[in-house]
Amino acid sequence: MRGAHVGIVGVGHVGMAAAAALFHTQAVTRLTLVDADGRRAEGEAMDLMHGQALVGPCAVEAGGYDDLSDAGVVVLAAGVGQRPGESRLDLLARNVEVYRSVVAQLDRGAPDAVLIVATNPVDVMTWVTRELSARPGSAVVGTGTVLDSARLRALLGRHYGVDPQSVHGYVLGEHGDTEFVPWSLVSIGGTCIQGAEVLGVPWDRHVALAIEHEVRRAAYEIIDRKGWTSWAIGSVLRELVTVVLRDERTVVPVSVPGELVGIDAPSLSVPARLGRAGVDRVILPPLNDAEHTALRASGAALQQAVADLAL
Repeated sequence: MRGAHVGIVGVGHVGMAAAAALFHTQAVTRLTLVDADGRRAEGEAMDLMHGQALVGPCAVEAGGYDDLSDAGVVVLAAGVGQRPGESRLDLLARNVEVYRSVVAQLDRGAPDAVLIVATNPVDVMTWVTRELSARPGSAVVGTGTVLDSARLRALLGRHYGVDPQSVHGYVLGEHGDTEFVPWSLVSIGGTCIQGAEVLGVPWDRHVALAIEHEVRRAAYEIIDRKGWTSWAIGSVLRELVTVVLRDERTVVPVSVPGELVGIDAPSLSVPARLGRAGVDRVILPPLNDAEHTALRASGAALQQAVADLAL
């Protein structure tokens, strides 16, 4: 069935976390792994497909770009990883060179697929992919702050003693050092937590700022301990791929062109409706003045990052 085939370009920690998540949830019927190291891709495919008797049928294969012609979604997890102490933007020049070749081959091999970009710095790499690709810009989606928002909800769930799925809120802007939490939008059970007592827990601005800092620093802390991040972003990719394949039209904070919300930025995260064709609409929530300023500042930092970038 068209759309049940997913390609993953790059079989490092992130790519394989996404592949395993998709495989174990039976979200796809065919996975094609593409990597510059073909033997590693073959080994990963063999290792994963041997679990079919336990989770259900899903063909897993190593292949090339020509094998992605009927893929509904391709996850881009290629590129070099973030080193300890290195910011996401420090990765930019190295990963742009990787993408020049990758995007050209995807345009030839999988021109109709929705591309989901996971490579950091993801906002800039999403913009780079749109600039390099001949496909509609709406069909290029960055993972943006979906992971940061999940981290926020997990930490708030722990603080309030509630299932994180009951926490509603977003991290917006850059997936990186200038991201911010619009606290005026964060709610539990329909009640904004800012300035209120919810589930017996009073609002504490210092606690909120500490949680926001922990979200912003999460990747650095994880990389410092294990060398990379993988499992949570793998879950994010599983979710986004499934939303596209099922045309769920879910609103998620993915990386979209700043011009869609009147922000001078190559790409940044605001809530957007995602479905089979990619992103078709964006929503700029009712931010207060301080939050608008934070969003513009995040956009300005990203704009500066691409100012001298020649594609």
